[in-house]
Amino acid sequence: MDLDPEGIFRDDSDEDDDNLHEREANKEMVVYLIDASPRMFTPANAAKPDEKQETHFHTIVNCITQSLKMQIIGRSRDEVAICFFNTKEKKNLQELAGVYVYNVTEREQLDRPDARLIKEFSCVEDSFMNNIGSRYGITSGSRENTLYNALWVAQALLRKGSVKTVSKRILIFTNEDDPFGGITGAAKTDMIRTTIQRAKDAQDLGLSIELLPLSRPDEDFNMSLFYADLIGLEGDEVVQYVPSAGEKLEDMTDQLRKRMMKKRKVKTLSFAITNDVCIEVNTYALIRPTAPGTITWLDSISNLPLKTERSFICNDTGALLQAPQERFQLYNDKVVKFSVRELSDVKRVSSHHLRLLGFKPLDCLKDYHNLSPSTFIYPSDEVCTCILRDPNSPTACSPCCTRRGYFFEWSR
Repeated sequence: MDLDPEGIFRDDSDEDDDNLHEREANKEMVVYLIDASPRMFTPANAAKPDEKQETHFHTIVNCITQSLKMQIIGRSRDEVAICFFNTKEKKNLQELAGVYVYNVTEREQLDRPDARLIKEFSCVEDSFMNNIGSRYGITSGSRENTLYNALWVAQALLRKGSVKTVSKRILIFTNEDDPFGGITGAAKTDMIRTTIQRAKDAQDLGLSIELLPLSRPDEDFNMSLFYADLIGLEGDEVVQYVPSAGEKLEDMTDQLRKRMMKKRKVKTLSFAITNDVCIEVNTYALIRPTAPGTITWLDSISNLPLKTERSFICNDTGALLQAPQERFQLYNDKVVKFSVRELSDVKRVSSHHLRLLGFKPLDCLKDYHNLSPSTFIYPSDEVCTCILRDPNSPTACSPCCTRRGYFFEWSR
């Protein structure tokens, strides 16, 4: 079997892994939880002459539609699911009452948005009452908790994929600041406790829960009644979270865009400060040009996405071979063989991605030193490892690390 000796030191497998890591790390899965109670269908603004009344439900549908249109162009690998709660009909794998997962044919419940989903969802309001229906989910005398059911369904939809490589989020849209206001006594206390616990369980699994509150014309949305505890807000965070009363309803599109455009880390690197201290840092792209999504090859007959595979075929027999265990490079008319592990060791300059060598004045940094767009480095709150020669030494930790309150993993 003949192999091309050119480019032996270009790590094809590592390059594919890096591209996959960056692509997966930038991937996001989002579940839109939309309140479909009758209050969402009441006029959103105070009545004015010669002005068409617009409901909160209509506003949310338009906002999500615009968000999906931008997402299908700029972040085509992200996956979304649309879920209504406080509905008459139910449609979910758990068969929970009051929760309806909206979808179109030939598409999974959590999948990439397509043109058919956007087109049909933009017109969902026209047939919503006939096909799905609206109702008050949590009423006196009933033990049904539709918000609890909705969080359960959303968590189940986000089950696939690892939180280490995929960002998972739940976005709740509602204008009801006290969903348990219709009940009292022990039943209310128990429902609030179980719902908050359900949200905490989802957050412990790496899921992020966010709320986009909608204020009714007669009153502002009060986060402190329930939702501050649900998403884990404290103190001044509650006041800063709610949009000001002077904001118009049309600003909801901008609010959703700000929530969706999160700062995504480009890579996670290990930063060796000294031989004894190594912390994990995240790199963020400050300025990057916006480019269309990657090209997806489709089958000419079925129009389904194609999967790329690479195979090695023997030139002599045409038999299918496994990946070669050794590679070679021609040097001085001699064949020098390398194993895959030897090639990996040759390319590994250091055991860490970044290492602090020292400090220099800023004027030593010249323009021609810039080889590619710069990235912003910030310590990660997840991992900080101190490798100690003497675990019993009281001065082993760096003060700058302990000041930030990182978790240290001690090892010899």
